[in-house]
Amino acid sequence: MLRLVSLKLGRLYRYVKLAVLGSLAAALVLNTHSLLASLQRNELSERRFLQLNKCPACWGTSWCRKFLNGQLRLESWGRLRLLDFFNVKNVYFARYGEPREGSRRVVLKRLGSAQELADIDTKICRRATGRGRCDLLQALPATEFASLNGDVRLLTPGAVEGWSDLVHCPSQRLLDRLVRRYAETKDSGSFLLRNLKDSERMQLLITLAFNPEPLVLQSFPSDEGWPFAKYLGACGRMVAVNYVGEELWSYFNAPWEKRVDLAWQLMEIAEQLTNNDFEFALYLLDVSFDNFAVGPRDGKVIIVDAENVLVADKRLIRQNKPENWDVWYESKFDDCDKEACLSFSKEILCARVTVDHNYYAICQNLLSRHATWRGTSGGLLHHPPAEIAKEGRLEALLDECANPKKRYGRFQAAKELREYLAQLSNNIR
Repeated sequence: MLRLVSLKLGRLYRYVKLAVLGSLAAALVLNTHSLLASLQRNELSERRFLQLNKCPACWGTSWCRKFLNGQLRLESWGRLRLLDFFNVKNVYFARYGEPREGSRRVVLKRLGSAQELADIDTKICRRATGRGRCDLLQALPATEFASLNGDVRLLTPGAVEGWSDLVHCPSQRLLDRLVRRYAETKDSGSFLLRNLKDSERMQLLITLAFNPEPLVLQSFPSDEGWPFAKYLGACGRMVAVNYVGEELWSYFNAPWEKRVDLAWQLMEIAEQLTNNDFEFALYLLDVSFDNFAVGPRDGKVIIVDAENVLVADKRLIRQNKPENWDVWYESKFDDCDKEACLSFSKEILCARVTVDHNYYAICQNLLSRHATWRGTSGGLLHHPPAEIAKEGRLEALLDECANPKKRYGRFQAAKELREYLAQLSNNIR
């Protein structure tokens, strides 16, 4: 009976797939002329495609000259608007050309689906007028995004706390860093909010409220060793970041030696984001194989989706001493039946100095046998060589890191796992 049901479902899936492909083929034939036209023109130089008319309810304008001058061009299939139906995340690959540097690949992001971007407009209108539709440019001055005008000296925690994961529990030190490193202004380097133009302030605040990923990349830049993709610039509601390489998922069945090295790097990232000289703890609230990529030349693992990053200021926690601030916090294992599950309390992440969340997230969702993604299980370190499997140490460390049996077991297991993976990697080399 079960076999019969599975066969029927398999046939149904094939029929649906064929129907979708057939519809696409028909659409391609019927729209041949418009498709050829779209392949010939460069939409990245069009203000409407960039949604430049939405500014200052946008992400920035620092790269508008490059976009409008035609220095960026979508890669072949990216020019077909018909395929936007499948591009739910609104992520595009493009070529960026400089006369002296030649051409290189970049990633363009709208930072939200079409519906999410429409919701931004609706929320702005409702906050300003009480209605769902309005003239954005006229409505913005009546919102909180314009209330921090040129007379305001600093961006303070009370003004933006809780707007997004990045500022769920902001410190003044963090906000000064965000303003000082804001890349969508010519006056970068100053932490004074009043030094920004009115439009720049609104862009900064709207980005902070709706999708703070660009601010994470700017404030914790790859040039300084942080494991994030490099931010390049924005135009309207299109952000450009450096292309890193294939996503981590494409290495799921790579040779064992490669997977060991990637796993070690992932644990090093967890350590760096948790403990660093700046005393900012950056907690990854969304961890999946799609959120990391690997450089093709250096093999370096980089975070390419930083929308859901919570930053806690350890100095502020030590200063304020909230209840149990110095008690080590152990994240609870989440044995759910969905992909990329994580269990966490933002309030606790904001109130403890020592937290194992990043180790837990990496071990559970990427490395251990509990990791599930796209119908697979076993994590990145699945099917180890016979001698390593027989020894049992790797499996024991992964299990303790994902679902600890001893008090503070994850902290010790994460430390030993980093050392063990480094040893395995060195032995392989």
